[in-house]
Amino acid sequence: MEPSQQKTMSPVMESAKGFVLGAVAGGTLGATEVPVNQIMQEIISGAQLKPVMSGIKSLGALGLGALLGTTALITSMTLVVTGVIVAASVALCLLRLRKTEGWVAAGLAAALTTTSSGAALGAIIENLSMSYGMVSLLWALGIFTVLKLLMHFFVKYTCTERKFCGLITDATKREQARLLALEVDLRHRVALELEKRIKACEMKKPEEDDLATWEAQRREREEIKREQRKAVELEMQKRSSRQRLLKAVAKYTEFLAFSGIPMTVTAFVTAGFGIFGFGDYRFVFVILLVVVLCMSFWLMSSWRLNFWMLMGCMGMFATFAISVLTVHAGQEVAGMSVKIRLAGQDISNENISIRMSHASSVQAISAGFFVSEVCQVGLGATVGGPVARETGGKVILGASVTAAVVLSIVEMSSQMLGVGGKAGALLGAAGAAGVSMGGAAAVAVKSSSWGGTIGTTAGMIFGLLVFRKWDIVNIGLQVCVAYLFAMTNLY
Repeated sequence: MEPSQQKTMSPVMESAKGFVLGAVAGGTLGATEVPVNQIMQEIISGAQLKPVMSGIKSLGALGLGALLGTTALITSMTLVVTGVIVAASVALCLLRLRKTEGWVAAGLAAALTTTSSGAALGAIIENLSMSYGMVSLLWALGIFTVLKLLMHFFVKYTCTERKFCGLITDATKREQARLLALEVDLRHRVALELEKRIKACEMKKPEEDDLATWEAQRREREEIKREQRKAVELEMQKRSSRQRLLKAVAKYTEFLAFSGIPMTVTAFVTAGFGIFGFGDYRFVFVILLVVVLCMSFWLMSSWRLNFWMLMGCMGMFATFAISVLTVHAGQEVAGMSVKIRLAGQDISNENISIRMSHASSVQAISAGFFVSEVCQVGLGATVGGPVARETGGKVILGASVTAAVVLSIVEMSSQMLGVGGKAGALLGAAGAAGVSMGGAAAVAVKSSSWGGTIGTTAGMIFGLLVFRKWDIVNIGLQVCVAYLFAMTNLY
């Protein structure tokens, strides 16, 4: 914890304030669980499950798990990164218009972008899977990967300090010209006053108000210098903000372009074996494991370890875990069928196959939703943590209000959005809740006393317990993810 420069708050008050902020953040994240679980149950029990079950026959359980896990994680990453890029772009435009960064406007723009892009991607995924089957998602991932790479190179060579913002704005030039004119006018008046005093001294007629005149001119001169210093400091601050925002746009675009490549490669390799009829063979599992380990070793051993490399490796292992769970769910049904037959009950092979496909599909969708929510919380925390270190608890309250508004809008427009669009929009709300959780984690670490840290953490857990099931493992995981990613430096 960093010690406070000026302890203006007692430890008890700091603990109470931290508890309230933590409870707001935890309650916001907990409030997103109920609608997310509802839409997940709607997908599992609705017509959207049919193409998933059909995908097991064409891709195999392992390939289907890898494909759904990759799709879920890449969608989650895209939502958060798109919102951050739009927020940074809005802040840059406001700076160009001679205003402050405009965090409120930027936050609202990020929330709207995240929600709308989530709804759009969710509707696209639903339409593709329902119309063309799960294999179409594989080709969509490939096309999306190429588009993200093109966007990255476009941003890299166009969004620069000189091209996007200019070194000095027109408003700054006008301000500098005004101050220079004032300084020139003051120098002219001082010169005239000196000449007048010299003549008065020569004629031995000293003026009684000379002292007052010189004092007024001195104050005017100091005021002009103070305004000049203020203008220079303001320009330097705005230039620093522009550089920071442009760097954020570049880094998040790089993250969006490259973080999904390892997962996409894994999905292509695994699903490719399934397409060619090898999806049920055990050696595919070994190949998948080798691919994941080799790519992870290659990325993590890089001389320049970037954040996207770390997230790419984590995404690959999450995808691998989803694939294993998908296969395990089907094997559990097969084991239960053997026990049923040994007990003397007759069950057909076709019925066993249907049950295995259903269990694997449900497990793949459930695991995909879970990792998506965790990913949203983590990436949201990478945004909320740095902002909260500068603005304090404001980002927590702002993100919580935004998440509540998004949940209300999604609920009112659920009929128009459809199942897929509603699922994507709700993930956007989970991302806003992740920003709030990251802000709370940053406030806890920044507290000047252990009471503030403990109080904030207790508030986060309390808020999660109020709105969520008493699942201590999941709650602990969410809190740990918020702390880990809030302290992670994306740059």
